[in-house]
Amino acid sequence: MPAVWALAKNRLVDQHGLVVRANRLCAGALMVYALAAPVAWLHTAGWPEGWDERIGSRIVLGGLLGLPASIAALLLVAALLEITDQVVGDGARLRLMLESLMVASGLFIVAWTFLLAPDKPGHHALPGACVPVLVAAVLCCVVLGLSTVLVVRAQPWRGPLLRHCAGAALLALGMTGVAGGACYGTGAVVLVSALAIPAGAGLWFIGPPPPPRISDAESVSPSSGLATGLAPVLAISLVAVDGYSRNTGIELVTALVGILNGFFMVGRQYLAIVDVRRANNRLAESESHFRELAHTDPLTGLANRRGLLRTMYLDAAGGPPCVLLTLDLDGFKNVNDMRGHDVGDAVLIEVGQRLRLNLRPGDLAARLGGDEFAVLMWSRPAEAAKVAQRLLAVLSRPYQHGAADIFLSASIGLAGCGAADDIPTLLRNADLALRAAKQRGKNRVELYDEVYDRQLRRRTAIEHELRGAIERQELTLAYQPVVALPSTRPVGAEALIRWKHPELGQVGPLEFIPIAEETGQIEVIGAWVLDQACRQLSRWVQEGYDVWVSVNISPRELHSTKYVTGVKDVLRRHRVPPSRLVLEVTEHAVATDLDEFRRTLDSLRALGVRIALDDFGAGYSSLRQLRNMPVDILKIDRDLVIDGPTDHLPGAPMVDVVVRLGQRLGLQVIAEGMSEPQHRRLVEATGCPYGQGQLFGMGVPAEHLEARLAASASGAPKALPPAPPRPPANGTPVPPAPGAALAPHGKLGQPLNGLNAGRHDTVVPTSGSS
Repeated sequence: MPAVWALAKNRLVDQHGLVVRANRLCAGALMVYALAAPVAWLHTAGWPEGWDERIGSRIVLGGLLGLPASIAALLLVAALLEITDQVVGDGARLRLMLESLMVASGLFIVAWTFLLAPDKPGHHALPGACVPVLVAAVLCCVVLGLSTVLVVRAQPWRGPLLRHCAGAALLALGMTGVAGGACYGTGAVVLVSALAIPAGAGLWFIGPPPPPRISDAESVSPSSGLATGLAPVLAISLVAVDGYSRNTGIELVTALVGILNGFFMVGRQYLAIVDVRRANNRLAESESHFRELAHTDPLTGLANRRGLLRTMYLDAAGGPPCVLLTLDLDGFKNVNDMRGHDVGDAVLIEVGQRLRLNLRPGDLAARLGGDEFAVLMWSRPAEAAKVAQRLLAVLSRPYQHGAADIFLSASIGLAGCGAADDIPTLLRNADLALRAAKQRGKNRVELYDEVYDRQLRRRTAIEHELRGAIERQELTLAYQPVVALPSTRPVGAEALIRWKHPELGQVGPLEFIPIAEETGQIEVIGAWVLDQACRQLSRWVQEGYDVWVSVNISPRELHSTKYVTGVKDVLRRHRVPPSRLVLEVTEHAVATDLDEFRRTLDSLRALGVRIALDDFGAGYSSLRQLRNMPVDILKIDRDLVIDGPTDHLPGAPMVDVVVRLGQRLGLQVIAEGMSEPQHRRLVEATGCPYGQGQLFGMGVPAEHLEARLAASASGAPKALPPAPPRPPANGTPVPPAPGAALAPHGKLGQPLNGLNAGRHDTVVPTSGSS
């Protein structure tokens, strides 16, 4: 019945292939044993008086039941081996089989000594009596040993596997017990063993099968199997103690089985050594593979930063002369933004290929991250510089990806290993050289110089100390007068920021303002400058000085949505007439970001604040842009002022052009950078109404300028006059009358008239002051 039920269940349940075969083998064992039942029944049908005295008949019956029990045990061993393949892999079969034979030998020694030996009470002294039962017992020990080892060694599948192994053990014990009980005339053993057979079948076939292996790797660790090795040793020790306690010594069977177990142990240890070597080889291969992955850039196949550092520490430190090149692709961000990251990755891959093809054997190319690469060359700096120039040419060739070619250049920094005390210093030197190459125009090679190091230290100190300069009251304002020409009476002043640090000394605006721009501190500094300048202007206005003050503003400030509101609040807080405040923005900023700043500048002009275009003539603005710029004042760049007359162009021709252009556009004009009397004569000859420069005064504290204002108060100082009328809508310029003078000056501090309120914005100021 269990066999029929097992076969039916096996057909109905979809299981893994190996488990299906194991189920069929187990069901076959049940059927083989079941076939012996009718034969045994026929044999015992003629025993009306029982079997106590029928020794010969019991031996025959034991043989009839022992033979199918032996066959069934072999089938169970095969079924367990199928499950072994299912959960631990093919490579573990031989190893586990040897371990199971070791455990089986220990079990057999115990069973022989205490149950199966011919000298035990009730056993038959006939030669060859119950030999089939003895064979079945041996195979039963094998089943028990294999079940035990499989459960102990394959622990991740202990639940389902334990049920299968327990079922196999009960089946083997039940079949062998029935045969042994029949042979030796023990009815209780036959009854208990008969009940164990269906129980074992139920354990085997009820519930899910063991899950398959997740991977092809073996699930049994290549250990020596200490528990399985100790089992037979303990069994032999137990038998030996028992034998010597009864003065019988060790029997021949026990000795033979012990010797056989020794061979099993030797074979198992040999396999363990092979497994350990195989595991070590796999570990070494995996370690090499992962080490390669850890030191290789996955995109380009070059070494990564970790791989470069490994080579530098192993070979460069104390090795032959070497040079480290760091290179960066100029404008690569535009490739990602315009063409996509896939195209950008393709370009980086090609850059890596070009580096490989153009380096000498032994040189190491690495990708440090993004579009930054490095090359470790085993040469001297002079030779490396030639290679770097060749790399510049190679990397500047077009990259053919997509519909159009991509053109890039590279900047390279070069540092010799001998100039660095350690590897981190070498990396820093190369980075400093690369930074210098970027700052000096890109697409060039720069060799490291100690000056770069000093510049970096000073820049770092400036950046750090600048953060608390306002709180420490290290920043001050100086005021450079703007004078009317030709009277040279001061009509305004430009607020210039000054920073005197107790350790760094006097730090010029050209040095710390760009750093403030980069670090975002310019907004705080600009707000402080505006507040201090308006505070001083308010005092001058209250004291009756008819003067205006100009303040330089940064493009970053104009980007802020709260800047206009901040200016309005400062004017209200200090009660400064808006027309007395002039905000200066650079021509460069306005021309490059006109649309971005137009709304902000228009809003500032709507408050009554005047806008001055600083450094005009530096070469960024077109006449069309100038017509649309929301500005009121042009400040001529000093380079145009100091550009003296030539044989073909007497006077100051560029100043004359700007002055006349300002008149046509309704803009006031101030000439900057006047430092010599000759400059004044040339500028006055052009009719420029206002001047500024060292010739009329350096940037001085407010009290010094105030003294000058007081001294010139009796001379009826003049303010910026209204500009000439704007050209008519048809664009036809209105030529001035021959010999016409500039428009008369109005009251000092009077707002500029004649400005087109409809102008649009775009003024990018200098950060801070100069």
